[in-house]
Amino acid sequence: MGKKRVMVPAKDVDLSSIKYEPHIFQAPHLTGFMFRLFVKLLEAPLIGPLIVNSLKKENKFDELLRNTVIPEEPMFKPEYPPQEMEPGVVVLDENGRPEDRVESALKCLLHYDPAGFWENSSLPFRYWKIRDYAYAYRSRKVTPSMVAERIISNIEENGRNKPPTPLLISFDAAEIRKQATASTQRFEAGNSLSILDGIFMAIKDDIDCYPHPSKGATTWMHEVRTIKKDAVCVSRLRSCGVIFIGKANMHEFGMGATGNNPNYGTTRNPHAPDRYTGGSSSGPAAIVASGLCSAALGTDGGGSVRIPSSLCGVVGLKTTYGRTSMEGSLCDSGTVDIIGPIASTVEDVMLVYAAMLGASPANRVSLKPSPPCLPTLSFDEDSNALGSLRIGKYTPWFNDVNSTEVSDKCEDTLNLLSKTHGCEMIEIVIPELHEMRTAHVVSIGSECLCSLNPHCEEGRGVKLTYDTRTNLALFRSFTAADYVAAQCIRRRIMHYHMEIFKKVDVIVTPTTGMTAPRIPPSALQSGETDLQTTGYLMRFNVAANLLGLPAISVPVGYDKEGLPIGLQLIGRPWAEATILRIASAVEKLCGEREPKKKPVSYYDVLRTI
Repeated sequence: MGKKRVMVPAKDVDLSSIKYEPHIFQAPHLTGFMFRLFVKLLEAPLIGPLIVNSLKKENKFDELLRNTVIPEEPMFKPEYPPQEMEPGVVVLDENGRPEDRVESALKCLLHYDPAGFWENSSLPFRYWKIRDYAYAYRSRKVTPSMVAERIISNIEENGRNKPPTPLLISFDAAEIRKQATASTQRFEAGNSLSILDGIFMAIKDDIDCYPHPSKGATTWMHEVRTIKKDAVCVSRLRSCGVIFIGKANMHEFGMGATGNNPNYGTTRNPHAPDRYTGGSSSGPAAIVASGLCSAALGTDGGGSVRIPSSLCGVVGLKTTYGRTSMEGSLCDSGTVDIIGPIASTVEDVMLVYAAMLGASPANRVSLKPSPPCLPTLSFDEDSNALGSLRIGKYTPWFNDVNSTEVSDKCEDTLNLLSKTHGCEMIEIVIPELHEMRTAHVVSIGSECLCSLNPHCEEGRGVKLTYDTRTNLALFRSFTAADYVAAQCIRRRIMHYHMEIFKKVDVIVTPTTGMTAPRIPPSALQSGETDLQTTGYLMRFNVAANLLGLPAISVPVGYDKEGLPIGLQLIGRPWAEATILRIASAVEKLCGEREPKKKPVSYYDVLRTI
């Protein structure tokens, strides 16, 4: 019999008694034949439940859920107390036109001078920004149609790689040319729709983008789900003139943190082709990092925007739960997922975010969101606002990485931020991190299983990858009582964070606990299960998903092998402007400290024209 554990109410927990406990997931690392055999055993009627129960016991699932008395009521979706307006911001009208919001966002950015970078090719490497494309179009240096041809050529070249390393799952050259021609004609007539007109973007394969199918990187989802229109976020971007190049590769159904995909081939990290991009938004991050697109849309249910952004050296924004509409995505009924932008710079994330934001009618009623805002980044306002900010850091958690290069680089960045802008660094304590991870697994797992069960009952479960089937075997072992207990834990973790946010404005961590892991050649055909690597990749991400908090990953440098390292900023509910302001400052400081490295796989689609 298990020993009963009784939690004291969260409000009565003595934070001075909290000791950080490092956690390594206990599970085998399997690839190839052994992995396939493991899954067969996992799905067997008698031995399968024994294996699952053993794994759950090793990782204390039952101890934390079934054998624990949790005094809090369940919280089935994020609930927030009223939030104060952020200082130094511009309020955006989420009921207005996306084009008008983008115009407001443009006025928040620092002064843009294109001449130096365009005329001097010997300057240090940097990515082309959205304003670079806009300048090129308006000055008649290039047209969207000319850029489209370069992108199409590069995508087709990438598609000939052996073994396959596809960036896109769905790609239609004629559709790209059609969109680019319409944009070119608007520029010729002097009627561009916004600064985003003619900007090329990729859309993760679990977000609807007509006329492409939405497969969720499976081999069959498009057979049971017909796409008749764009997702709401995609529609808002299209109204601004964005050109969509297709549906980006991903970890099947988002159930993984590496980006491995045996169905279509595994996307490779542009900085090191023998390494993973991170997942599950592997294709969107790699497409941006490789220079093919200025931005992309991903989904984030457990770090799936921030993890690949960190490993690929780009910027990824997870918004507050409910800030953007999930209508038209495969995960539109969950409580941990959001659709978020990935871009090479913070300013480009701001422009895309401004276009796509806007809560659904139901979430406006239930969540009562604060008005969406963006920071004004002029020097005086920026420096004053930064100087008053308080940054919280839980040092034992912050340092729980598999390489001190990650934590040291992030620590150096914080010291530079404090020295330059006067931000106050405050030590914090976050209790029950292991409970938080468990509650997240049960929450996202139960929601995934609920959406997939009807298709699995029809026999399509055997067509899923072995990785996905492994996850589903675990998810099926969760009971209704486990789910309710997880939601009680969610309320406890929310209490702790709301108390922390009375003392600090943001919580800072490394984005991931490691840089990009190597791809085992044996994992390419059948996938792999490696929960220890997954644990390091997701270590700092799940709080923002379980609690619905905004978070951003911004590049801060590289390890000794030249692999990108990301810093994560987690904000108060609805405080996207604050984390964007700090991310912009971090981006500037790190750019001055350490020049960006051009990825090994990089396509210069502007200068080569």
